Amino acid sequence: MAQYDREDLEAVHPDYKKQVDSWEFYTRSYFGGNEYKYGSLLHKYSLETDTEYDMRISSTPLDNHCKNVIETYSSFLFRKPPRRDLGSFTDDPSIEHITKDADLDGRSFDTLMKDASEFANIYGHCFLMVDKPKTLVGTRGEELEKDIRPYISLITAENITDWHYTRLPNGKYILDKLIVREDVTKDGTLYKVWYLDQVDTVYLEEKGEAKLIDSQPNPLGRIPAVILYSQRSPKRGIGLSLLQDIAELQQAIYNELSEIEQLIRLSNHPSLVKTPGVEASAGAGSIVLMPEETPPELKPYQLQPSGANLDSVRESIKDKVEAINRISHLGAVRTLRQQPSSGVALRTEFNLLNSRLTSQAELLQLAEEQIWDLIALWQGKVFDGEINYSESYDIRDYSADMDFYLKTQTANVPSKAFKKELDRKIVQTVIDDEEILNEINNEIDTQPDEPLGQFSPEPAEEPEVIEEE
Repeated sequence: MAQYDREDLEAVHPDYKKQVDSWEFYTRSYFGGNEYKYGSLLHKYSLETDTEYDMRISSTPLDNHCKNVIETYSSFLFRKPPRRDLGSFTDDPSIEHITKDADLDGRSFDTLMKDASEFANIYGHCFLMVDKPKTLVGTRGEELEKDIRPYISLITAENITDWHYTRLPNGKYILDKLIVREDVTKDGTLYKVWYLDQVDTVYLEEKGEAKLIDSQPNPLGRIPAVILYSQRSPKRGIGLSLLQDIAELQQAIYNELSEIEQLIRLSNHPSLVKTPGVEASAGAGSIVLMPEETPPELKPYQLQPSGANLDSVRESIKDKVEAINRISHLGAVRTLRQQPSSGVALRTEFNLLNSRLTSQAELLQLAEEQIWDLIALWQGKVFDGEINYSESYDIRDYSADMDFYLKTQTANVPSKAFKKELDRKIVQTVIDDEEILNEINNEIDTQPDEPLGQFSPEPAEEPEVIEEE
């Protein structure tokens, strides 16, 4: 039985130490609200008091681009659910419980994968642990009756404090140690330490020692953890966040919005400069009373900054928003352009976005297949099914496509095959349901061919007969 001390649990992985501050910054940037306001992300002016700084924070709005970008990606990725062929698991009675309540907290399997994808985009990766409660029943029927079955826990990156990989003789890397921070209270922290052969539950008191609460053998012989990446990095166990450049641009916009608020406030409410003996107050219709013997150089006056640079700050914000759209490949989705882009430019943007979404879908598919492998392992089986996420997320401007097809119809190309293919393209643009789409395409294929044009032969004129005299 392993023994633990404070140093064992408080020691973190070197990559964790490098990334933890960035993870906190990304989470504040995504959640916004008070998380963002209290993160000291607004630059403090020189000689600015704490009270003035707090007032400026409370009056500065946040335009949350990070959340918008991630939710836009998620809406595309999960617009259509993945196709799951669970093989021999199809008739397993426990699978219905897993798909409807995957985490024993009411989240369906699809909802859990959607949440995991969003957290992976925030942190760069997240962990999905597949565990099963300790069973004290003797039969499979008793397990089903008491709903004792595998479940999935979504664990964000900052709660995995240490990990270790080992390389097998065949060259494959496996995870052989994982420390999970499960709960933090004012009295202490609860950890679960996973090894290939055992699982330890350890409680670290706030100002005390580490206590081993429970130690159980690991029946799987492997750590049931799956890493879902947003984008892989050169470091094993660390992903690249979707927000790594966008969050800094959002912070710059946040600070420039504060500058705009200050410019408007100061230009509308100038500062009054006066001697202590002058009675005056700010505001419309105010009266200034000053002694008659006041020298001219001591007469009160106003300090009012110019608002001429307000437009330059606004233009700077627009440039940063365009940079965010360019980095996320969402320029054709998030913006309302004053000047329409060319068809080639839009298609290029759509293709870049489609490539990024397809890469994320492949990582989601890989992670889900590994999850089902672990679920089967907990059930003493082998997963023989297949998971398929969409292979393409072709984003199209359907309005522009429809205009193009309608204009093409007026060309009157003398080809029956061309007309049928054009009809199919129009139907694909309007109809989403595959069943209805197939039915309409069959009708197009079986309808009789119409004559190409409305031509009718003119009656031949009879030659005039001239009688000879």
